[in-house]
Amino acid sequence: MTASYVSRVRATIGPVRAPSRRAPGFLAAAVGAGALVIRLALHGNSFDLFGDEVIYNALGRSVATGGLPRFDNQVFLLHGPGFFYLEGAWQRLFGDPAGLMAQIYQMRMLNALLAGVTAVVMVLLAARLGSQRSAAAAGLLFALDPFCIRQNDRVLLETAMMLWVLLGYLVFLRLAAPSPVRHAGIRAVGSGLLFGCAVLTKDEAVLLTILPLTVAAVLQWVPPRLAALSAGATVLVYAVYAAVVAANGYAGALWQAKTAGVLRLLGLLQSTGFHSSGGGSLSARLIAEGLYFGTTYAVLALAIPAVVLLLRRRDPLLRLMALFYCAAAATLGYALTLGTLEEQELYLLVIPSLLIIPVAVFRLREDAAGRGLPRAAARIVLVLALGLNAVTCVQWLRQPDDGFARLLSYMAAQVPAGARVSDATGDQTDVAEYALAGRYDAGLWLTPSALARQHVQYIVAEWAEIDEGYSSLSSAQVRKLTSSGRVVFSFHGRTYGDLQLYRLPASREGN
Repeated sequence: MTASYVSRVRATIGPVRAPSRRAPGFLAAAVGAGALVIRLALHGNSFDLFGDEVIYNALGRSVATGGLPRFDNQVFLLHGPGFFYLEGAWQRLFGDPAGLMAQIYQMRMLNALLAGVTAVVMVLLAARLGSQRSAAAAGLLFALDPFCIRQNDRVLLETAMMLWVLLGYLVFLRLAAPSPVRHAGIRAVGSGLLFGCAVLTKDEAVLLTILPLTVAAVLQWVPPRLAALSAGATVLVYAVYAAVVAANGYAGALWQAKTAGVLRLLGLLQSTGFHSSGGGSLSARLIAEGLYFGTTYAVLALAIPAVVLLLRRRDPLLRLMALFYCAAAATLGYALTLGTLEEQELYLLVIPSLLIIPVAVFRLREDAAGRGLPRAAARIVLVLALGLNAVTCVQWLRQPDDGFARLLSYMAAQVPAGARVSDATGDQTDVAEYALAGRYDAGLWLTPSALARQHVQYIVAEWAEIDEGYSSLSSAQVRKLTSSGRVVFSFHGRTYGDLQLYRLPASREGN
């Protein structure tokens, strides 16, 4: 760290308040353990199967013995392999259970563990930026946030990606402080390697890491040389991955996959998400889930004045975290207007929001000292939010949402292997088709003539998805398609509404 940068920052922010000598390690460990316990308690029957979980589970198992990730006998290069190798190691550690849902629950345990570590890092970051109380608030809000819990209890990429991002900022943050740091270059490279792991998990992490660092360096909020070292290490990690892929003869496939990914990110290719054909209504989904995620929506609203407050402070550490939030907001904002918007992307913005709000409240109390700012107000809001979130968790524990686990169990006992089954929801979610593949001949036969011609014996319908517009067929079309069938299995849950299996008459089977 250069002396000119240190003197310039000190002149700007004035005397620097010494950090608390009380290490927040015990607090971080306690909050992390609580977050892990909550997610483990809910990971089984509280969240129904999500379509991408089947894919990511298969990709993780494909690398358990080495090699590049594969799905459906094809090398998978759309996303980096970071999370899939974690899954492969997890499987090697705990074995390969029989049955899809047992495998999914095994990998959900991995994400629950990563979420526990995320809570630890949230506490440590908030302690460095604010106080012990703000650190406790940030950690507890994350531990009990319903949206974060559901995200962490699915086999998706965002939990691992955001953990690597937070770890990178935890390492880099000291480099933004005006006081000299020993081995600053090594620390910068270390943060870049962690950021590289995030990008290797999901490419869009580059927008949450290199972009904020670049802006901070240009504005002289962090030492430019150290920001360049960190960004260079991030690029190096990805370059090594690309070189390995090319050495295995897949350079062209990598280019095609990344080109398609960029087109999806820019919204020029709308194959999934709310903007795609049959992607459903975002406003309808927000309203439907408001009962559970109301506190998450409130956090997103409160984060806006919080980030303004942090940007107005002259502390480079606070400004760097504010840039982290702004990068996430810009990424999600573009996805909302023009890009590919998927529900799980909200996690990218929720995490920095939960981090900066308690820190901003702590800093606001510093600014308002002696002017009568009621200390009890923030505590009341925090207790109310945590209480509402705890009630939601209890409701989820008491009301199982494991329709597909029950469906697969029923079919294993009652439906012979190899039976032909159609997914009436169509190609927008693919959850039934993916879940049934392997044991059954699952596909998308969505007209009466196709059902008869292919001798389809069963139809699976996820009625909430169909009624909310996620199906390539309308509700009326699906009802007509299933009108001659007999319901042999039905389960009502939060995710898919009425999940039903229809047995078609023998005449339609060609018997």
